[in-house]
Amino acid sequence: MLRVALVSLLFGVGCKKDDAVKPAPPPLAASVTVAADGVRHVPITADTNGYKPDRIVGKPGEKLVLVFTRTADSSCISQLMTPDKKTIDLPMNSPVEVAVTVPQTGEVGFACGMDMFHGVVVAEPKS
Repeated sequence: MLRVALVSLLFGVGCKKDDAVKPAPPPLAASVTVAADGVRHVPITADTNGYKPDRIVGKPGEKLVLVFTRTADSSCISQLMTPDKKTIDLPMNSPVEVAVTVPQTGEVGFACGMDMFHGVVVAEPKS
Protein backbone atom coordinates (compact mmCIF):
# COMPACT_ATOMS: atom_id res chain seq x y z
CA MET A 1 0.00 0.00 0.00
CA LEU A 2 2.81 2.42 0.90
CA ARG A 3 4.61 1.55 -2.32
CA VAL A 4 1.51 2.40 -4.39
CA ALA A 5 1.19 5.77 -2.63
CA LEU A 6 4.86 6.58 -3.27
CA VAL A 7 4.62 5.59 -6.93
CA SER A 8 1.51 7.74 -7.29
CA LEU A 9 3.29 10.73 -5.80
CA LEU A 10 6.44 10.26 -7.85
CA PHE A 11 4.75 9.76 -11.20
CA GLY A 12 1.70 11.97 -10.75
CA VAL A 13 -0.77 9.13 -11.06
CA GLY A 14 -4.24 10.51 -10.53
CA CYS A 15 -3.34 14.05 -11.63
CA LYS A 16 -5.07 15.60 -14.58
CA LYS A 17 -2.87 16.31 -17.59
CA ASP A 18 -4.03 19.95 -17.62
CA ASP A 19 -2.78 20.46 -14.06
CA ALA A 20 0.75 19.49 -15.07
CA VAL A 21 1.08 22.11 -17.80
CA LYS A 22 -0.22 25.15 -15.94
CA PRO A 23 2.61 27.58 -15.19
CA ALA A 24 3.15 28.51 -11.58
CA PRO A 25 2.08 32.06 -10.69
CA PRO A 26 4.96 34.52 -10.49
CA PRO A 27 6.44 34.97 -7.01
CA LEU A 28 6.22 38.77 -7.17
CA ALA A 29 3.64 39.16 -4.42
CA ALA A 30 6.08 37.78 -1.86
CA SER A 31 8.61 40.51 -2.67
CA VAL A 32 6.13 43.34 -2.12
CA THR A 33 6.83 45.08 1.17
CA VAL A 34 4.80 47.47 3.28
CA ALA A 35 6.71 50.20 5.11
CA ALA A 36 5.95 51.26 8.67
CA ASP A 37 3.88 54.16 7.32
CA GLY A 38 1.66 51.70 5.40
CA VAL A 39 3.05 52.58 1.97
CA ARG A 40 3.38 49.50 -0.24
CA HIS A 41 6.68 49.11 -2.13
CA VAL A 42 6.27 47.18 -5.39
CA PRO A 43 9.42 45.92 -7.15
CA ILE A 44 9.32 46.16 -10.96
CA THR A 45 11.96 44.75 -13.27
CA ALA A 46 12.67 46.63 -16.51
CA ASP A 47 14.29 44.52 -19.21
CA THR A 48 14.16 43.94 -22.98
CA ASN A 49 10.68 42.40 -22.60
CA GLY A 50 9.26 45.44 -20.80
CA TYR A 51 8.12 45.77 -17.19
CA LYS A 52 7.40 42.89 -14.82
CA PRO A 53 4.83 43.23 -13.46
CA ASP A 54 3.29 45.63 -15.94
CA ARG A 55 -0.03 45.86 -14.07
CA ILE A 56 -0.21 46.88 -10.40
CA VAL A 57 -3.61 46.84 -8.73
CA GLY A 58 -4.29 48.93 -5.64
CA LYS A 59 -7.04 50.42 -3.54
CA PRO A 60 -8.33 53.80 -4.72
CA GLY A 61 -6.20 56.53 -3.13
CA GLU A 62 -3.55 54.05 -1.89
CA LYS A 63 0.01 55.39 -1.77
CA LEU A 64 2.56 53.17 -3.54
CA VAL A 65 6.27 53.28 -4.18
CA LEU A 66 7.16 51.56 -7.44
CA VAL A 67 10.75 50.32 -7.24
CA PHE A 68 12.12 50.02 -10.78
CA THR A 69 15.30 48.04 -11.45
CA ARG A 70 16.69 47.92 -14.98
CA THR A 71 18.38 44.58 -15.65
CA ALA A 72 19.20 44.85 -19.36
CA ASP A 73 21.49 47.17 -21.26
CA SER A 74 18.94 48.73 -23.59
CA SER A 75 18.57 52.42 -24.35
CA CYS A 76 14.81 52.01 -24.70
CA ILE A 77 14.32 51.13 -21.03
CA SER A 78 17.10 53.33 -19.70
CA GLN A 79 14.50 56.02 -19.06
CA LEU A 80 11.07 55.93 -17.48
CA MET A 81 8.17 58.29 -18.07
CA THR A 82 6.24 58.41 -14.79
CA PRO A 83 2.45 58.76 -14.50
CA ASP A 84 2.92 62.50 -13.93
CA LYS A 85 4.95 62.70 -17.20
CA LYS A 86 8.38 63.20 -15.61
CA THR A 87 11.31 61.45 -17.26
CA ILE A 88 13.63 59.56 -14.90
CA ASP A 89 16.88 57.76 -15.72
CA LEU A 90 17.03 54.08 -14.75
CA PRO A 91 20.66 53.11 -14.14
CA MET A 92 21.60 49.45 -14.58
CA ASN A 93 20.90 47.22 -11.57
CA SER A 94 20.13 50.15 -9.26
CA PRO A 95 16.63 50.44 -7.79
CA VAL A 96 14.85 53.72 -8.46
CA GLU A 97 11.78 54.60 -6.37
CA VAL A 98 8.78 56.38 -7.86
CA ALA A 99 5.91 57.47 -5.60
CA VAL A 100 2.45 56.94 -7.10
CA THR A 101 -1.10 57.29 -5.82
CA VAL A 102 -3.64 54.79 -7.11
CA PRO A 103 -6.41 56.73 -8.90
CA GLN A 104 -9.94 56.71 -7.50
CA THR A 105 -11.11 54.92 -10.66
CA GLY A 106 -9.43 53.67 -13.80
CA GLU A 107 -5.68 53.61 -14.22
CA VAL A 108 -2.54 55.69 -14.61
CA GLY A 109 0.30 54.60 -16.83
CA PHE A 110 4.06 54.59 -17.03
CA ALA A 111 6.25 53.90 -20.06
CA CYS A 112 9.81 53.62 -21.25
CA GLY A 113 11.51 56.70 -22.66
CA MET A 114 10.75 55.61 -26.23
CA ASP A 115 7.09 54.85 -25.38
CA MET A 116 7.44 51.22 -26.54
CA PHE A 117 6.88 49.43 -23.21
CA HIS A 118 4.03 50.33 -20.88
CA GLY A 119 2.68 49.53 -17.47
CA VAL A 120 -0.32 50.65 -15.44
CA VAL A 121 -1.40 51.25 -11.86
CA VAL A 122 -5.05 50.25 -11.68
CA ALA A 123 -7.71 51.06 -9.09
CA GLU A 124 -9.49 47.99 -7.70
CA PRO A 125 -13.13 47.99 -8.72
CA LYS A 126 -15.41 49.06 -5.88
CA SER A 127 -17.51 46.19 -4.61
